[in-house]
Amino acid sequence: MIDFTNCIEEINTYKGSEKKKTLIYEGKRYLVKFPDPIREKNKEISYINNAYSEYIGSKIFKILGIPCQEVILGKYNYNHKDKIVCACLDFTDEDNFLLEFENLVLSINVDKKIDTEISDIMGLLENSQGLIDYNDTKDKFWDMFIVDSLIGNTDRDNTNFGFLVNKKTKKAKFSPIFDCGSCLNPLLEDKDIKKLKESDIKNLAINCYSCFKENGKKINALSYIKNGQNEDSNKALLRVFKNIKIDDILNLIDSIESLSKVRKEFYKKILKYRFEILESCYKKMVGEE
Repeated sequence: MIDFTNCIEEINTYKGSEKKKTLIYEGKRYLVKFPDPIREKNKEISYINNAYSEYIGSKIFKILGIPCQEVILGKYNYNHKDKIVCACLDFTDEDNFLLEFENLVLSINVDKKIDTEISDIMGLLENSQGLIDYNDTKDKFWDMFIVDSLIGNTDRDNTNFGFLVNKKTKKAKFSPIFDCGSCLNPLLEDKDIKKLKESDIKNLAINCYSCFKENGKKINALSYIKNGQNEDSNKALLRVFKNIKIDDILNLIDSIESLSKVRKEFYKKILKYRFEILESCYKKMVGEE
């Protein structure tokens, strides 16, 4: 496992709620995310496993062939203790900067800060004044939604996806996927997982809500896909599902040496439950069920 402890450190300018550092590793800039024992003041909420969530979630996007941040799982000695960290390669460069969707909204319509209502998001994208390719962006958004439903990402809000903007042409394209640290139930510690029954894991798999909303209510991602009422979601499932190599995903999890056996089994079970639901939806859509 790579030790980032002695890497060159720069002033951190990355936003977000996790503890993080900006480090230079092998000449490249990385946002290094640390486990968060306590993220919210006066609340005993632990995100101690968010580094694993970030790493595995990002790797799954890559397995499916969807552009995503490059990630490295490593360690960092902090206060005389080794911490498991996830290093995320900075995909911006001197010609391109990251514009989060929330800031794109404000740049197009300074009078309205939209929520995560699907209709509002699609409306904004469609009327982006030529800054983006609407059809391409719409497809990539829904591809992201399908994969997030598989990994159980509960925090894909308007700041956790965005666009790479070319400084010269001012044109924007959908950025590589980033910020997957809230997938795979990072709140659950090993001692909590050990108490889960098979039915509990199945319920966790099914009852997973997206940040995106319809009619003011958060969407249950798998139920939304299953009901088949959104044609763009349906098309995304047809594009994405055939690339879900579930054995490769399970092998990825098994390959992480620092991951406890109980957590490995939990991750594999919950991913297989969600995969089976997506598989059923896909087969029904193509007439195989």
